[in-house]
Amino acid sequence: MGKPKSIGEVGVDDLVEAGLSREAAAELERTLRVSLARARRQSGLYPREVWRELTSARTLKPSHPHRVHQLVYYSVYSDWDASARGPPLYWFPSLSQSKETNLGRLMELHGGRLLGSSYKDPITSFSHFHKFSVEHPDVYWSIILNEFSISFHRPPSCILNTSDKSKPHGSWLPGAVLNIAECCLLPCQQQRKGDDSIALVWRDEGYDHTSVNRMTLKELREQVMLVANALDVTFSKGDAIAIDMPMTVHAVIIYLAIILGGFVVVSIADSFAPKEIASRLHISKAKGIFTQDFIQRGGRKFPLYSRVVEANPAKAIVLPVVGDGVGVKLREKDMSWKAFLCQADHIPRRHYYPSFYQSVDSVTNILFSSGTTGEPKAIPWTQLSPIRCAADSWAHIDVRAGDVFCWPTNLGWVMGPIAIYSCFLVGATLALYNGSPLGRDFGKFVQDAGVTILGTVPSLVKAWKSTQCMEGLDWTKIRSFGSTGETSNVDDDLWLSSKSFYSPIIECCGGTELASSYIQGNHLQPQAFGAFSNASMTTGFVILDDHGVPHPDDQPCVGEVGLFPVYMGATDRLLNADHEKVYFKGMPTYKGVHLRRHGDIIKRTVGGHYIVQGRADDTMNLGGIKTSSVEIERVCDRADESILETAALSVAPPTGGPEQLVVLVVLKKGYEAEPNDLKVKFSRAIQGNLNPLFKVSYVKIAAEFPRTASNKLLRRVLRDQMRQQLFAQSKL
Repeated sequence: MGKPKSIGEVGVDDLVEAGLSREAAAELERTLRVSLARARRQSGLYPREVWRELTSARTLKPSHPHRVHQLVYYSVYSDWDASARGPPLYWFPSLSQSKETNLGRLMELHGGRLLGSSYKDPITSFSHFHKFSVEHPDVYWSIILNEFSISFHRPPSCILNTSDKSKPHGSWLPGAVLNIAECCLLPCQQQRKGDDSIALVWRDEGYDHTSVNRMTLKELREQVMLVANALDVTFSKGDAIAIDMPMTVHAVIIYLAIILGGFVVVSIADSFAPKEIASRLHISKAKGIFTQDFIQRGGRKFPLYSRVVEANPAKAIVLPVVGDGVGVKLREKDMSWKAFLCQADHIPRRHYYPSFYQSVDSVTNILFSSGTTGEPKAIPWTQLSPIRCAADSWAHIDVRAGDVFCWPTNLGWVMGPIAIYSCFLVGATLALYNGSPLGRDFGKFVQDAGVTILGTVPSLVKAWKSTQCMEGLDWTKIRSFGSTGETSNVDDDLWLSSKSFYSPIIECCGGTELASSYIQGNHLQPQAFGAFSNASMTTGFVILDDHGVPHPDDQPCVGEVGLFPVYMGATDRLLNADHEKVYFKGMPTYKGVHLRRHGDIIKRTVGGHYIVQGRADDTMNLGGIKTSSVEIERVCDRADESILETAALSVAPPTGGPEQLVVLVVLKKGYEAEPNDLKVKFSRAIQGNLNPLFKVSYVKIAAEFPRTASNKLLRRVLRDQMRQQLFAQSKL
């Protein structure tokens, strides 16, 4: 793709070519001229002021074709030198709106007391307040606990105890006793969370023209308590009980009931094969599993119970995908959902349940890493983990009481529990769509449910944009997006943000073992597409060079991240691996503390934004220069309009020698391209944008890329396939 025109050169004909009628193009062109004139009066970063003017005035509308948004955005920043000025920004906080955010309100209330006369306002003082939270995490978490509906059966003796030698990275809320599920279910006046508040909204696939279903907090509590009573009849306290089903209303009820009753949830994704289900049941020693007879997606039924049976759990409780009756024959030891609930019929107050209280560091949920290399790590969540993940959603994504929060996911992945706690500990409504999120029907649910916070993964956004399935829907109630799971594509994010007059997309990068994100966007700093604006609250980290030496905090750099180890909510154990070896062995010491490993390579840009460059094992050495797959893919994705996505690999030649750069390509539907033509375009784009010494050696077009069940690209599999292919070719 050639260099775009500057915004001053864009005229009516260009806008018509991009898809507007001549009348609409003339109107937009006039508005552009006004915004340009205003921005010229600003000194300094002129393009940013132009874009700020356009978005604050809502000049660009969701109804405009994406080509119009592309034309304007890329023209505004046509001469922008990101290497010298940092990534181009697309969203800017206003002072008045910043004071209405959760974090801004907290800073206005406590900033003067904590920061003294240096406190100005939430935007100006954010970096100082974040630094304070890192240096005084006990103070920050004390304030947060007062903000949340956390009801302690026995309060903690302090926030953080660093003198406990058995826990070298600190003991959080020592002595506290509670039930975190109870905290989700009780009304809380401070959070404006009453019994009549709407806790859940949902819709099942196939019912897309019916009203959205709703459940109040009181109704949710009664259903959870009914299930908890039935659990007591079936299992013993402390038993691990798996959930392998889509994230439906019933799945959420079961999840909370297991924890309310003093059992442990074992999270299993509904996409797993029998072998993967069996390994997780074995590692967790699960005594039973909740599942469905089938999964319904895209109007088709896919077997689930049969996969679970092949994994051979001790006992399965099976819910029907439709109706009241299970659509499969059950094993003798298994039981239907209806029969399971009937066990509580004899209990006089079956909609009441006395919560089972446990210490704050008791395990309530066992989650798993994606397990792309061998046995998945079994990651135990204590009652601290929900507090951490909900607090980060509250502070960074700005989840508030009354919000409608939708994030298509599954309880087998960390975003499932995060979504539950981020809503119910804050007083927001959890929105669930039981069906495929790939199509228009999901988008219509987002519209009809009045979703205000929508979470995504980048490949999902890419599919929506590519198929144009969301055209004509109204997503303007969305005031914040979330994105996690993989690296975002700038143009896809441009499409997504434009659907709600350029609401911010809060990038989140963390891990199951952290119960949170270590870097994240927020509503108090300007945001750039595909970039992170800061470490999360109370999180400190350094970026290490190739020798394990930290780069200076104020300089642009690239390297592996090393986390400060005092991290509320992070694991201090693994069930089937050596925690110390996995997260600490081989990591350097910084200012007297042993850094925690996370495994990401990140880039700190000019201006202090962060871009994730992939995992440490996804780096490549090209001609003696280290670079990342993600960095190359960002450039290649925009090299030709036929490209849907790319995967960059370095492969050693079969005969030995330096690693060669291989780019695999998935084309957009209906497009064709020749590998040799793409090879030339990729090399030109990489040499012009990254390094003139880099050269693409081989291009292959693929139908699709292999991915994990959580949708992460399996570069390792692609690398192995390319090695075999190049080796076979060398034999010819």
